[in-house]
Amino acid sequence: MEKSCFAAEEYSCLPAEECLREQEGKIGQKKTIEQEKAVGQKGFAEEEEPAEQAGRKMVIGVSSRALFDLTVENEIFESQGLEAYCRYQVEHEQDILKPGPGFRLIESLLRLNRYSRRGNLVEVVIMSRNSPDTSLRVFNAIEHYGLNITRSVLASGASLAPYLAAFQTDLFLSAYEDDVQCAIDSGIAAGIICTEHRAQVIPWLRGGRDGKEDEYQIRIAFDGDAVIFTDESEAIFKEKGLNAFEENEKARAREPLAEGPFAHFLKKLSDLQRELGTEYCPIRTALVTSRSAPAHERVIRTMRAWNVRVDEAFFLGGMPKKDVLKAFGAQIFFDDQNIHTSGAAQAVPSARVPYSSASAMACMGL
Repeated sequence: MEKSCFAAEEYSCLPAEECLREQEGKIGQKKTIEQEKAVGQKGFAEEEEPAEQAGRKMVIGVSSRALFDLTVENEIFESQGLEAYCRYQVEHEQDILKPGPGFRLIESLLRLNRYSRRGNLVEVVIMSRNSPDTSLRVFNAIEHYGLNITRSVLASGASLAPYLAAFQTDLFLSAYEDDVQCAIDSGIAAGIICTEHRAQVIPWLRGGRDGKEDEYQIRIAFDGDAVIFTDESEAIFKEKGLNAFEENEKARAREPLAEGPFAHFLKKLSDLQRELGTEYCPIRTALVTSRSAPAHERVIRTMRAWNVRVDEAFFLGGMPKKDVLKAFGAQIFFDDQNIHTSGAAQAVPSARVPYSSASAMACMGL
């Protein structure tokens, strides 16, 4: 469903020097006119965001299917085709869409802007394969729920990948696998959000400074290998087994793991936590990994080397992740394996992180 519709110079007899002076005068006059026009359009220029300011904030790209529940609409697209889907969206333009699997996370992330004097800690950009004509229903829902989302990419069925870097995207959530794969291959954190299960997550409340319940706390959970870290160690496990994996991790316990697709995003979250303060921080993160002792030490030392804060860590040793994630109250969970995300999605919103096309796991055909 994310693929969508569509849609003179004059001759002069003057001497060379005089001609040159005349041309310089024309150029100067032209510059003056252009400067005057620029002054006249000052209001537009002032709306541009300084590059350094854009670079500091966290930018989240989210597709319409990740943000809202478009199950019925997607079924129409799959069974009846593009034309029927477009017609349905226009006919139901005033019908407000229900929240989707990524809604709670996006709502909470936008709320972070209330905690900062600069007010631009996070920006969310709608990035959709929908056409401009069929997108009004999405914007009506955004307005209905009071989400402060003003920027969008509406690609009319074209790939969204080229626009991720243009918007300096830190995280991209979509139900369309091709776009997520391109994002991962471009070094951008991205996940294929699970739409199969409509998990109703009870948001956790954090204590306010007055001792009463305050705003909902953001809770994000990550797998380790192939998500925060590269898949190098996981490839050893897949190829040579558990004993070889554990021996490798013990031998290299003091050697930090290499950064994976979500390392930059986690570091940016950690920076936000430091900026917002630790006592009543509205962000809480968790590492939920199938690793166990003795493979835990390298992970902890890696976080220390990166100067990254992870609030909770669960070394499960192959135990199912669903119940732990439910207990943690994750607003989203990122994992590289479908067996983990499909199970977790029954309890919390989840997104699968595909392997980079050049990664060890991809080269093994896994």
